[in-house]
Amino acid sequence: MLDFLKFAEIFICVLLIFVILVQNKNVSLNLSSMSWWMWEVTKRWPEKVLHNTTIVLWILFILNSIVLYVI
Repeated sequence: MLDFLKFAEIFICVLLIFVILVQNKNVSLNLSSMSWWMWEVTKRWPEKVLHNTTIVLWILFILNSIVLYVI
């Protein structure tokens, strides 16, 4: 069980690094050109999937780290 959790930790970490590096860094939020009511930034399908994948991988990484710490 411990070996599986260690392998999962490394696998999740590599996936997380890959997903973060794949994301587009050129998108910036320019608040000076926006009105006071335009705070929402919409993401297209690929960006939204990468963003949600990053969140899920972070949650799995934290949970796996906590389980490894407790064991």
